[in-house]
This record gives sequence, structure tokens and C-alpha cells, in this order.
Amino acid sequence: MGNRYKSSLLFSVSCLVVLTQLLTWVTTKQFRVFGPSDPIVVAPGGEAVLPCSVFPAMNVENMDELRWFRDRFSEAVLVYRNQEEQKEGQIVAYSRRISLVKDQFHQGKAAIRIQNVQPSDSGIYVCHFKQGLFYEEAILELKVAAMGSVPEVHIKGPEDGGVCVVCMTSGWYPEPQVHWRDSRGENLPAFSEIHTKDAGGLFSTETSLVVRDSSVGNVTCSTFNPILGQEKATPMFIPEPFFPQACHWKTAFFVTLTMTGLLVLGTSYLLKREHSARLEVQLEWGNLQREKDALQKTKADALRTTSALKEELDQRKAAYSAAWRKAQLYADWRKEHFQAWTVTLDPASAHPILDVSQDRMRVTRKDTTMCLDDLFCVLGIEGVPSGRCYWEVKLRNGDSSKWTLGVCREGVDRKGYFSECPDKGFWTVGQSSSGYWAYIDSGRASLSIRQALQSVGVFVDYTEGDISFYNMSDMSHIFSFHEDPFSGTLFPYFRLKSGNVSMTISSMASVSEREEGGEGRKGRKRSRKGRKGRRAKRGKNSALHPLKESPRPAVEGLVPGSCVVDSLPGEDSPFLQRARDILLP
Repeated sequence: MGNRYKSSLLFSVSCLVVLTQLLTWVTTKQFRVFGPSDPIVVAPGGEAVLPCSVFPAMNVENMDELRWFRDRFSEAVLVYRNQEEQKEGQIVAYSRRISLVKDQFHQGKAAIRIQNVQPSDSGIYVCHFKQGLFYEEAILELKVAAMGSVPEVHIKGPEDGGVCVVCMTSGWYPEPQVHWRDSRGENLPAFSEIHTKDAGGLFSTETSLVVRDSSVGNVTCSTFNPILGQEKATPMFIPEPFFPQACHWKTAFFVTLTMTGLLVLGTSYLLKREHSARLEVQLEWGNLQREKDALQKTKADALRTTSALKEELDQRKAAYSAAWRKAQLYADWRKEHFQAWTVTLDPASAHPILDVSQDRMRVTRKDTTMCLDDLFCVLGIEGVPSGRCYWEVKLRNGDSSKWTLGVCREGVDRKGYFSECPDKGFWTVGQSSSGYWAYIDSGRASLSIRQALQSVGVFVDYTEGDISFYNMSDMSHIFSFHEDPFSGTLFPYFRLKSGNVSMTISSMASVSEREEGGEGRKGRKRSRKGRKGRRAKRGKNSALHPLKESPRPAVEGLVPGSCVVDSLPGEDSPFLQRARDILLP
């Protein structure tokens, strides 16, 4: 009786244990594990959080095991068991950089935090949640990548028969791909490319491009991150005056080759004729004297012809050599696509502290000792409503003063304190106590100037929405504003902040105008009425005219409102004197 009771009791306990395990197995079967569907992107040295969650939501604090691992289950990144982190089996590289995020355990969410992320951390991770006999897993992906700075593009100068453009960017990971493209989107081969890596593992690049075709116009430098599939790009407009013009040495070479060929053929013909004459002498001995006279005459004619051809060839060589040298001398000053714009200052727009010269070409400060925080500015009379034009501003004592110059839109607010940025209608560069700056919408951008600014060229491309500044002393690029097409008239803008600085406007149109005005006393004594009439007429016709060829063979001076395309400047041109100073020191 007792043995039967014990057997019955043992059977009941066994059934209860089996039933409990089945219930536990059925209960734990009812959850799944999820991770983020998109890759987690972190820059080198940053912090990455790899989360996982269960569904339906339940408290995971008392689960049998939470594990994050990579390639092998036994080589864990982090293990959580018996309500605490386990160091056994953990990869050594993660031991001091990883921690478990527990603040959302009660919502069924858990995560690991990896500090000081390294490139080797990139890859696939698996989170493993186990309860009883049941477990579920989710896959996560971590990408170590960083988008660097927007490429900075500037014109370095003439090189290898073209214009050298440099593109620099930094802060990328992994090593980025740099591409040059033209305005049609076609790739251009880079001239040189340098990649460097800093202490934090981020890459910097510096690449250059030599543009030899002046019709390219715009070039774009783009930097591409192969992991993120994203890129950053910056365009650069190259004005055509900075392209070396085509030389005439090829034409001279082909002409010389042709003349030499003709000379050889003529000489061969004469030698053949002389040989025939000698045969005739041998056959007709009786006519020796007559044939001898004819032969001597032929030789004399041949010598005269050879001498004439040689003299003509020498003259043509000298002419082509002079043309070649002249083309080299004027190469950087033939601004066929930009009109030399006449700029005179408007005294009515000037601040009372400013002194505008009688010819309205120069502005200075009356009191250089005042240090008021005010905007002492003046505008040009002639506005730019369309087309392409340029003018030069010569600076005196500019390196020891504070100043700003450029263009502004018609009707801008210049009362009290105002910001000189494109959003407010200003496109300017200048100098402050801390260096040279370009004033942009986000503040100001520092400028790298190789030589102190003494003459600044302002190039306005109204249609393309481009305003560029150049150091006319060494023909280097300073800064360019790229805007949408302008609306309204643009006026030259000059501001003298402090110091004994003066600005003098200089352009080919104004120089020619002053030279024509100085021809004799009679020309200098023109009536004020005539000058006012011309000034009114000039203001009325201040719009830019289309470029066209001039019927004259040479340029004696550019007249305001016109532009010569295919002829060379005169001997008294200020650009010629500048070119001589630069090219023939």
C-alpha cells in the first residue's frame, strides 16, 4: 500500500515538472528581437550606440542572457548574465571602451555603447537574447565614416600652358574620391593629388587641375565618400583674361617650312636647268658662247631671286618674331569678354567725413584720427545694369588701414549700422586689423593673400551672377561670389573705415578718357556745359553694349561704352606698361 502511494506521488511530481517546463517553453517562445534596419554611421573617435528590443515588450533585466557578438558566438563584444556584465570570453579590444545601457530594460530595450570608435569597429554585430530554452537574434551594421568639409577652390595662377586651379578639403573617412568636372558634367584629369591622414584617422586631400581651354569657363571640384554614397562639391568660374593666349610660333613655323620647301624646289630646278645647259653645250659646241651667256644670265637671275627670297624670308621671320613677342606681352591683358567700365564717384552718396577729389576718381578721409564705429562709404555714379565689365581700384596705405570695396544693389539701406553681406545687397572684400576678409551671409571668410593688395580688379558678370576680385599686381585670384542672376542695377561701393587709406579708381576707359581730355590747351579748356552734356549722355547710355569687332586695325585707347576684340592695345596703354613691369623686370 505504501509503495503504491509513493509511486503515485512520484508520478504526479514528474508530470508537474514536465508541465512547468512546457509552460516555460511556450511562454518564452512568444518574443522576437529587432534591431535598427539602417546602418549606424559614426565618425572615427566618436561614440556608437547599438540598440536591440524585444516584441512584445517585456522586462529584459531578468533574462537568462543578453549577448552582443561579431563573427563568432564565443568571442563576445559584451555578455549580460545573472543581472551583471560578464568579462569571460569578451574581446580584449572592447573591454575598456564598451558599456551596457540599462535605462530602458523595463520597456524591453537594451543597447551597448562603444566609445572612441575605431575603423576596425566597422562591420556586422549580432544581439542574442535568451530566456530558458528559447533565444532570438537580430543583426545590426556599424559603419565608421565621416563627411568632411566643403571643398575650397582657388586659382593658383598660370602653369604648364594653362590656369592652375587648386581644391582642398579635410575631415573625411575613409579616404575620399576627388573628381574635377566641367560645366557639362564631364570628368577632367587632375594634374596632381595629395592625400594626408591626421592623428585622429581623418583624411585631407589637395588636388590641382590645369585648364588650358578658355571655353571651359566653370569647373567643379567634388569630394565623394564611398561608404556613405554622398559628396560635397564647389564650383569655380575662371575669367577668360587669365588664360594664356595662343602664340603665333606655329604659324611662323609652317610659313618658314613652306618658304624653305619652295627655296629647295627652286634651287633643284635651277641645278637641273644648269645641267641641261651643260649637256647642250657639249652637243652644240658651235653655240658655246651664246649658251654660255644665257647660262650666266640665268645664274645671275637665280642669284637675284635667291637673294630676294632670302631677304623676304628674313623680313617675315622678324615680323613673326615681333608678333610672337607682342602676343606674349599682351597675353594676360586682352580682356575681350569684359568691358572696361568708367567709374566716377558720386559726392551726393558720400559720408560727410569723406573727401572726394575734384575729378571724382579718388576718395580719402578728411580726419584720419577719428576712430568712430561708423560706415564711411561712397558709391559710383555709373551703375551696371547688364553684361560683363571690370574696373581697378588702387589702394594707398591700404595695408595699415581698414577698408572695404566691391558692389552693392541699387537702393540698399546704408543708414546707421548695416551688414555688408549678399543677403543685404552687398558683395565686398576688405581688410581689418586681423587680415583680409570676404563678407558672406554667414559672417566673413578669411582670405589668403600672397602679396599685399595695392591694386584690386573687380570683375562683374551680371548675366551669370558672378562677382570676382583679383590682385592685379600678381594676377592672382582673391575671392568669387556665385549668385543667382542679379536683378536691378549694381553700383561700385567703397568704404574707408579707419587709417590714412585712399582709393583711386583706375580702368582702361577712364585712362583713355583722361588722355583724350589732355590733348592740348584747347582740349583742356572745354566748357563746363560740354562736360555736363557728355556726363549726362554717359549716364544715360551706361548700359553695357554687346561685344563686337572694331573696324580699326589697332587700338589707340578704349572709349567708354565700347570694346575691341581682335586688336592690340596702343603703345601708351596702361595695361602695356603693367605688362612690361611684370613680364620684363
